[in-house]
Amino acid sequence: MVREKIRVSTRTLQWKCVESRTDNKRLYYGRFILSPLMKGQADTIGTAVRRALLGEIEGTCITRAKSEKIPHEYSTILGIQESVHEILMNLKEIVLRSNLYGTCDASICVRGPRCITAHDIILPPAVEIIDNTQHIATLTEPIDLCIELQLERNRGYRIQTPNNFQDGSYPIDAIFMPVRNVNHSIHFYGNGNEKQEILFLEIWTNGSLTPKEALYEASRNLIDLFIPFLHAEEENLHFEDNQHKVTLPPFILHEKLNELRKNKKKIALKSIFIDQLELPPRIYNCLKNSNIHTLLDLLNNSQEDLMQIEHFRIEDAKQIWGTLEKHFSIDLPKKKKSI
Repeated sequence: MVREKIRVSTRTLQWKCVESRTDNKRLYYGRFILSPLMKGQADTIGTAVRRALLGEIEGTCITRAKSEKIPHEYSTILGIQESVHEILMNLKEIVLRSNLYGTCDASICVRGPRCITAHDIILPPAVEIIDNTQHIATLTEPIDLCIELQLERNRGYRIQTPNNFQDGSYPIDAIFMPVRNVNHSIHFYGNGNEKQEILFLEIWTNGSLTPKEALYEASRNLIDLFIPFLHAEEENLHFEDNQHKVTLPPFILHEKLNELRKNKKKIALKSIFIDQLELPPRIYNCLKNSNIHTLLDLLNNSQEDLMQIEHFRIEDAKQIWGTLEKHFSIDLPKKKKSI
């Protein structure tokens, strides 16, 4: 077991593995921290990462077994100590690690009397067994037993229905999830309004991935889910020039605004939201609470109006003026006027 002291950085967001251990070949444990976080962020991240760890990571399982000696799932076979159902349940417990895509085949072909374990499975090169000692069946007589297996890589879990039989083969319930359990907790530190949060993540895996590998995979998959939003074209960013309209991607707003300002084009103030002004969270929340949502709403308020907002300070007004001047070459009106 490895333990490290927790060190909290107050400058940059950092993560660290503070505990790591291997309980057995099929149970790994890791404990991680992420800090410093603002109020509410730890729960947001913890919930999302937990769901991604449990539902978005792929794993490999045995999903089907076939043998000429098996008349039906609940039968017993002369010379085999276990019932067919028990053999299928033992096959379900085998943990595999692979980089394969879709399905592939494996097999068991042995002669008794002997004990059959996961070591007796003949695998394709891309697949590895985590625990070769996993018991499958016991042959008590000098008989031959051959079982064809189907391996599949997928995510989540799959409960097979009783009627899902194909050519005498038997489906096996599959738990593809390499992560067995995840806990997240939050620790607060600091005083008054300066309180910050530390996110603690505890991860248990089945041995096909280490907790650190699982955290990396889940984070990458979670980011991939949001990439379409980053590249999507937003229809709410319009710039008008007489009857011509242009739709712009969201992350080139400032560059396009500067180009339009140089060309003396008119900005559609209704379509520019204060979310895009990159204001500090406290200023942003003050404006939102006062029903100021767009650049047009903001410019319809004078400096005097803004100073009437609860918790609003003169430094906040100066920061807004700087933002407007920098990106839009606009000054906030000293007295209220209609735009």
